Amino acid sequence: MTDANESSSLDTGARLVQEVLNPMKSTFVGKDEVIDLLGVCVVGGENLFLLGPPGTAKSALVQELTRRLEGKTFDYLLTRFTEPNEVFGPFDIRKLRAGDLVTNIEGMLPEADLVFLDEILNANSAILNSMLMVLNERVFRRGKETIPLPLLTVISASNHLPEDEALCALFDRFLLRVRCDNVPDERLEEVLGAGWRIDAGMVDRGTTLSVEDIRSLQVKLHEVDLGPMRQSYSKLVLDLRHAGIGISDRRAVKLQRLIAASALLCGRTEAALSDCWVLRYIWDRQEQQEVLASLVDEAIGKDQAEGVKHPRAERKDSPDPEILARDLQSIEEQLNSTESDSGGQAALKEHLAVLSRRCQWLADSEQRTYLEGKIQTLWNRWEGEQ
Repeated sequence: MTDANESSSLDTGARLVQEVLNPMKSTFVGKDEVIDLLGVCVVGGENLFLLGPPGTAKSALVQELTRRLEGKTFDYLLTRFTEPNEVFGPFDIRKLRAGDLVTNIEGMLPEADLVFLDEILNANSAILNSMLMVLNERVFRRGKETIPLPLLTVISASNHLPEDEALCALFDRFLLRVRCDNVPDERLEEVLGAGWRIDAGMVDRGTTLSVEDIRSLQVKLHEVDLGPMRQSYSKLVLDLRHAGIGISDRRAVKLQRLIAASALLCGRTEAALSDCWVLRYIWDRQEQQEVLASLVDEAIGKDQAEGVKHPRAERKDSPDPEILARDLQSIEEQLNSTESDSGGQAALKEHLAVLSRRCQWLADSEQRTYLEGKIQTLWNRWEGEQ
């Protein structure tokens, strides 16, 4: 029988969906996917990376979430010249005169419940080390100071992916990644209407949920039973590794927090295989998106567990032909550089097999025929080399 504490946590999860996330979806046109990921990252205490151009409501989404939870936000655009003082706060002048190096964090990142850092990949070496500790350990350390942070989650954005090795370490601290683009042209009129209402202050924020409610929900994460789906989850991780998706043991462990968060948002204290939908968003490169979607969808499609499923578990969008074409081009380029590496070729073959299955779901027969021809060319190349 469900005790009072367990019931309370389930109620909080349901209220977060009904009073915060769903109203945000009504306010921000075409941002349902990002909003669902914001929800699961806030509950799971993990970080989210948004890839996309300026002006696609990335900062506005975080600010709206913070307003609805009555919390503190810190929002900053990073450049190569941004100094640590601009993000973490300057030294307290009064205490500095007494010889104490104490940071004045008022209004700065260390005070915030939710943080949005735009163009985070511009972070320079002066900020990088402190930021890694903030993202991973939720503490800010400067000299002898160690300040625990109240952070629920950090959301960052950039219009490109990292190339420098030091920035790859920063990028790795964002467990989930998602594209945030302009909405399709046919929905522009909806965007204009919604934007006008937001600008006029015509947004109802009647929620009574607070950041403390979310913290209490985070505490309940480890009460979610992952046992029934852990074997299937382990198999999915191995399948993704075999397809060339890099998932370290550390990331595999941390992803369990987001799986548990998905269950809580669905009003369950037992995780299901369908909660593994979050693994669609662990890509390092854009060309990995389709292979991830295919393998994850195949896995969660086998879920027979009863109970409410997260709406993201039911994938409704068809494959993107441009992403499929880019994936196939990447496979061809990698094939040219790994022909003597049997292990590398095995991963590429698995990747190609997955893309072949994805192509079958393309609605446009001309696009499907073209891409299937490219796939067959690659298969023929392998067969001719045996």
